Amino acid sequence: MEPASLRGRAGPGRAGGGWRSPPGAGPQWPGGGGGSMRAAAGDVVGILIICLVSAAAALDFKYHHTEELEEYLRGVRAAYPSLTHLHSIGRSVEGRDLWVLVLGRFPTHHKIGIPEFKYVANMHGDETVGREILLHLIDFLVTSYGRDPVITRLLNNTRVHIMPTMNPDGFEATKVPDCYYTRGRYNKNGEDLNRNFPDAFENNSANIQPETQAVMDWIKNETFVLSANLHGGALVASYTFDNGNPVTGSLNGYSKSPDDDVFIHLAKTYSSNHASMYKGTGCDNRQTFPGGITNGYSWYQLEGGMQDYNYVWGQCFEITLELSCCKYPPADQLEKFWRDNKVALVEYIKQVHLGVKGQVTDKNGNPIPNAIVEAKGRPHVCPYRTNEQGEYFLLLLPGTYVINATVPGFKSMLKTVEISDNTGNFSALKQDFSFPEVSDKIRSRVASCPEIPLYQEFTRASAAAKPTVHILVLMAVMLVIFK
Repeated sequence: MEPASLRGRAGPGRAGGGWRSPPGAGPQWPGGGGGSMRAAAGDVVGILIICLVSAAAALDFKYHHTEELEEYLRGVRAAYPSLTHLHSIGRSVEGRDLWVLVLGRFPTHHKIGIPEFKYVANMHGDETVGREILLHLIDFLVTSYGRDPVITRLLNNTRVHIMPTMNPDGFEATKVPDCYYTRGRYNKNGEDLNRNFPDAFENNSANIQPETQAVMDWIKNETFVLSANLHGGALVASYTFDNGNPVTGSLNGYSKSPDDDVFIHLAKTYSSNHASMYKGTGCDNRQTFPGGITNGYSWYQLEGGMQDYNYVWGQCFEITLELSCCKYPPADQLEKFWRDNKVALVEYIKQVHLGVKGQVTDKNGNPIPNAIVEAKGRPHVCPYRTNEQGEYFLLLLPGTYVINATVPGFKSMLKTVEISDNTGNFSALKQDFSFPEVSDKIRSRVASCPEIPLYQEFTRASAAAKPTVHILVLMAVMLVIFK
């Protein structure tokens, strides 16, 4: 059967309700009455807008190769210029652009208080479902904005970054679709991009690829709070850590982060809103995932993954979404994949508003970058710091927490906060910190953590029993994990 076009856009999902645009309503063109020249000009503008909207809406359920994908993204950008921003974060080995479409009320730049969210798909070039459903997510978001109050509030209070393909070379190299394996998994240099990032547990000897470096730079240049990367070959939501050592409990077959409770919640949010992932049946009788989720290490150990890199060095909570048992399924199944994932994709974005956020400022109200802000009892091996605007974002489940803000060289400031579930209000709890003894001439100059195996360094140092400040911090991490 020929794949349906957007006339078959999905209705409500299994959980959380669905979203539909109201009936009627194409664009309303200005009336005549200003003379033939004005009318003619209006007709030209109207025709141009209709063409742009038509180009953006012409998204069938099929596989879109590089030229078609670029054409679609450019069409969306042209049709919705105040809501979207299209840019390339770099190029693949073969020179293809790594496109990102940004959606939100302020699409071109970060706005204080508005968290940054991202979806990345097609990291493995032969895992293709995520690539296509992200295009349909884009279509759904832009056509619902201003019509659906939930999507409108979501985009007014969130800056959403969508990268449909991180490995365009691998996708184009996959000439014969296969459910299990093709060389298109890798980039042009034959490297697995999800084994190519710096690792917190062991030295990764792989040469950093252009696609990997582009994503690493992107992460450093934005203040990402929450993310997911979309894969295929299984049906499960997997969460950090993917790698591990005895410090994180790997001897027990589970590599536990200080924010394990939050990661479990994030994975369950996606799984429970998916049409069938929550059942946990997996893809065969040998592989089951209770609740449709798994700790990455418990599933299989992975070195150099993007998920752990985001969490340790990007201050961004990322989970891995395996969306299809068949890596490259027939195109006539894409519409069902979109229906299965639609609600979950939106509900997951909302989770970026969990927890607490705020600014750290000096006595004059100027932002203090690089201040350390952590929830007491769950320090990160690479401490989470404020950005250039002095902002911090901490994803935390509802409860009572003590937030510790530290400007190196000055006394720490502690504040107790009661956190509710504010995802429905599209804003985390706001808690600012002002350091009256800090002037605008005194700023933290602490560099970011080196991209070395930080947990490995802890293991070695512990064996040598060297009581350095860094070791003490890592010991605190260990105590929290095993509490």
